[in-house]
Amino acid sequence: MQTLSFQRFSMSALSCAAAAVLLAACGGGGSGTDAGAATSTTSAGVEASAAQGTGTTSVAGINGADSTSTPVTTTSTTGTTTSTTTGTTTGTTTGTSTVAPASAWSQCATENSTCTFEGTKEVRYGAGDKWATRTATGSIACNNTVFGDPAFGTQKTCEVSGTTTTTQQPATTPAEAPASTTSPTPFGQSASAYELTFADEFNNGFNTSVWNDHIWYETSNPTKNYTVEDGKLKIWPQRDASGNFFNRTIDTDGKYYQTYGYFEIEAKLPVGKGTWPAFWLFNHIGAERPEMDVMEAYAGGAAPWGFNDANGVAHPQAYAPTVWKGPNTLVGTRQYDTGMDLSAGFHKYAVKWEPNKQTYYFDGKEVLVLNTTFSDPMYLMLDLWYGSASGTPDNSTPQGKTNSYEVNYIRAWRFK
Repeated sequence: MQTLSFQRFSMSALSCAAAAVLLAACGGGGSGTDAGAATSTTSAGVEASAAQGTGTTSVAGINGADSTSTPVTTTSTTGTTTSTTTGTTTGTTTGTSTVAPASAWSQCATENSTCTFEGTKEVRYGAGDKWATRTATGSIACNNTVFGDPAFGTQKTCEVSGTTTTTQQPATTPAEAPASTTSPTPFGQSASAYELTFADEFNNGFNTSVWNDHIWYETSNPTKNYTVEDGKLKIWPQRDASGNFFNRTIDTDGKYYQTYGYFEIEAKLPVGKGTWPAFWLFNHIGAERPEMDVMEAYAGGAAPWGFNDANGVAHPQAYAPTVWKGPNTLVGTRQYDTGMDLSAGFHKYAVKWEPNKQTYYFDGKEVLVLNTTFSDPMYLMLDLWYGSASGTPDNSTPQGKTNSYEVNYIRAWRFK
């Protein structure tokens, strides 16, 4: 196999003064009162050898030259949203359920899994005193797409009533169309501006017609360190048969591409020195390597990238969106300090890709704007690699499924 050259960028190469100037050149974005220092560059071609000071922080990207790669033909493939009701939905109410007393409800599923039961029954979704209720027959998907989000920011469950329903909701509660026909919309964006083109809610296993389990220049490592279960894609740190930690890439190369639109995941990141989870858009077209890194995190990096807990395990706190035009052509990047432990809960990472502009978001908040033009179709990538600013994984890096990069969903929309 031909040796590939990897593009790497040193965050420490930027002085504070240069960072301020370059951030403005990138069109701003994310300035204000957040805890992280903003760092941006223009497409002047920052070389990896420009490191200053001690240690380097590598941000993003392969951008390797591969003379054997074949240009990719744009395909117009529409993904399938998998979070649908499998029974019949006749109505909905939001708020504290009055269909049955609390003692009559029993949990049937956790968020992003499926509730199954006999006959036609009331099923409610939520937490505490905030519930959305539906009538279904046989089973129903337990997620925000079907029920809406009655308890935002809270882990929710589905509960089924012990009473079998033989009639529809009272006439005073107007019936709605089944929620499964309503497509999810980009978080914090105007729903009317977008049309869903791709979605995997990870409710029906690992879809090999959509996903590959290795990047194009590697073969798949036979050691299994990924799965789809409990409504999530999970990728975890694991040593293979040779005793080494190995990269795992899940992507749609050759199966799904898109040019422009809004791209979003909801994910919880792993802990441990060396872990380097990412969500990016990429393509390898001849020698071209357009690359949009929506999220890269480095738990083992110096603060604010991460911090160590009382047991010496590294936790991620900051992350970076980073954009490359190709080999040695960095468009811009930013280290964004969230001030939170990104392994403690799920957060949304997204990009709005317009013909001459890209805007990156964290939980709906704008963190980076780049005025740049990308016109090549790109495919979706989710991966857990090792190294870069996160360091080398070691015995302090927790292995196994309980320390997963968990992706609740990945979605793409086009502009109407």
